[in-house]
Amino acid sequence: MAVERFMVRVSKDYLVFCSGHFISYESDKCECLHGHNYRASVSIEGPLDSNHYVFDFIALKRIARDLTDELDHKMILPDRNALIRVEGDERTVIVNFKDSEWRFPRKDCLMLPIENTTAELLARYLAQRILKELETRHQYFPEVLAVEVEESFGQAATYTWRR
Repeated sequence: MAVERFMVRVSKDYLVFCSGHFISYESDKCECLHGHNYRASVSIEGPLDSNHYVFDFIALKRIARDLTDELDHKMILPDRNALIRVEGDERTVIVNFKDSEWRFPRKDCLMLPIENTTAELLARYLAQRILKELETRHQYFPEVLAVEVEESFGQAATYTWRR
């Protein structure tokens, strides 16, 4: 028996965030500080509601935009990375990796509950935040939620969550 599935997707010019970051890798290396003009897109799969929508585009765009705006023009830092130590005070964030140290104004930093600031984990972070918004503010429980984060043209990572 055939099963109908519907999906909506938002990918707008304003779903972008320009952020600085670096990642650790191979347990002893760390990239140089750099940044990307990230783009995000969000897809939701589920049945049609009484209005014949999977989910309202306007509400989905608002959720995605609010989250990408939080990341925009920030130095994004992982708070679950065993190799990168983050400390500081009310004004400054100090980041250490082996013998390297970086200092940033606290107001320009955003600590994320992730292990590394890879596109893959940024996609998962955004998906988890979107899912929480859908469930708590809209009482909507999608069957599938996918978030794509493109860090440069033609280079993207996607995280997919299924109920």
